[in-house]
Amino acid sequence: MIILEHETEGTSARALSLFAAKAQRAVGLRGEVNIRVASSRELQELNRRFRKKNQPTDVLSFPSETPKLAGDIAISGEIAAANAAEMGHSPQTELKVLILHGLLHLAGCDHETDDGEMQTRETTLRRQLGLPVGLIERAHSNPLKSSPGRKQSRKAAGSRSRGGARR
Repeated sequence: MIILEHETEGTSARALSLFAAKAQRAVGLRGEVNIRVASSRELQELNRRFRKKNQPTDVLSFPSETPKLAGDIAISGEIAAANAAEMGHSPQTELKVLILHGLLHLAGCDHETDDGEMQTRETTLRRQLGLPVGLIERAHSNPLKSSPGRKQSRKAAGSRSRGGARR
């Protein structure tokens, strides 16, 4: 289910839902996934609450221990729009990149600890799904580059999540 709380020009909840279902199958993730496109302020609050980092971020994933629920993904529509403009593609395309990244985290991938496994998997799936450069590749291609909207994605943990909060 997609919830567009932060309207981003040129985005369709239906198109994003169809993409999310396709990407979820490609990732091999079972269970319901809830995706919420919210404000940067809300993502900052979630990041502060679950990761103790008081700054906005582009995407947070909350894995679930409930068998029928894979988890939740929260995305900043504002950061997605800013990144899309910087990267030269549509906000909807950027939201798809963030959805794929979040789904991989829900599937148990963690680019901070897996010696490049998530990046390899994300690159393969991104190409398969017709998406431009992914988040991990962006961070590795120019780690010194920083814009107000561009932040590393985060994996977070909530009350129904596995393990502790991680990036």
